[in-house]
Amino acid sequence: MTGRSIAPDLARGAMLLLIAIANAPWYLWAAETRNLSSHPVDASALDRLMQTISLIAVDGRTYPMFAFLFGYGIWQLYSRQLAGGTSHREARRLLRRRHWWMLAFGGIHASLLWMGDVVGAYGMAGLVLVWIFLDRRDAVIRAWVIVLGSLLALLSAAAIIATVLLGPFLLDGSESDIVAVLGNAQASIATPNYLESVVLRLVIWLIGTPLQGLIGLTVPAAILLAILAARHRVLEEPRAHLPLLRRVAIIGIGTGFTVGALAAAQNANLLGLGASADLAFSGVLSLSGLMCGVGYVALFGLIAARIEQRGSSGRVATALQAVGKRSLTFYLAQSVMFAPIMSGWGLGLGAQLSSWSIALAALIVWLITVAVAVQLERRGVRGPAEWLLRRLAYPLRPLRPRRARRARRPLPARVRS
Repeated sequence: MTGRSIAPDLARGAMLLLIAIANAPWYLWAAETRNLSSHPVDASALDRLMQTISLIAVDGRTYPMFAFLFGYGIWQLYSRQLAGGTSHREARRLLRRRHWWMLAFGGIHASLLWMGDVVGAYGMAGLVLVWIFLDRRDAVIRAWVIVLGSLLALLSAAAIIATVLLGPFLLDGSESDIVAVLGNAQASIATPNYLESVVLRLVIWLIGTPLQGLIGLTVPAAILLAILAARHRVLEEPRAHLPLLRRVAIIGIGTGFTVGALAAAQNANLLGLGASADLAFSGVLSLSGLMCGVGYVALFGLIAARIEQRGSSGRVATALQAVGKRSLTFYLAQSVMFAPIMSGWGLGLGAQLSSWSIALAALIVWLITVAVAVQLERRGVRGPAEWLLRRLAYPLRPLRPRRARRARRPLPARVRS
């Protein structure tokens, strides 16, 4: 199969909408939250509906989905370099430079605009995982995916046990652990002093990047699983993997939605457990979020297979692909549009909005990026952030024109399953 594969770009384009909706509640900096999520406690019926949709389908699903697509891209880039005649050592160096620059991009993004940056976390994860696992056999990577998934399951069980044993001593919901995490994250949005917000964001990012990228286990598990999938070209050749994609989509999304529905019921106080039971949902939400995020990717693999069978993309699919090809640019663009308008150091609009209205703002921001992406695609223009990352990561010397040789370079025997 030649040309750029459809499924990853489709998934990235849709993922950016989910990211915008997931990040938006953090900008409601004047609202009181609870231990379960960043959603405000005080909510109208419409707000509660939006919170329910977000907890079921969005929260905790976006960054595992992002991590999977990032990991898939790692192997795509590596294999393309080998196929083009680049040595294994130089291909690994290219990945290493790329991930160091991603870490730098993340630090700049966090210091200027958004404490919840994930680009740096994925860059850090890429540095470590490429170093350890890139040329390992499938069986080794598969074993580590199982290990990480098992650890997540154990942590989920531990959170439930801790809640049962320590429930009476936990916070009663009058103060949110989410807000307190990483040095009071919302303070970086609420403060009217921009320079103070820079310091707060950097402190949060420096702590949160290794926590999210490595220690939290979800991102490494998603990246390793993606490398396995990319080795077998699951998204490049979705029609050859339809049964697998169907199983992953049904089980992953079904599990994610089921656990999310329970979390939404707890958020709406329908379970009668009280806010002190919020901790019990933290671990299981992470594990189900990983499953749901991978399930979403599988769903877009099925959609790509249908598009390939039909022979052409519709307008919506074409627009999503245009955004997906420039996912780094438009991920950063969301912060450029959101932070100055919503933050206390900017116009402060976040203090006036609620769950449904901030979600509507997220949708509008995403639609703007779609419109810009379509125009860039028509003109054949790469996203600015993608252009800069490529310019920094690739060697400074001009690339020599490649000859007609297109045969795929065989991978080392130890990589083969």
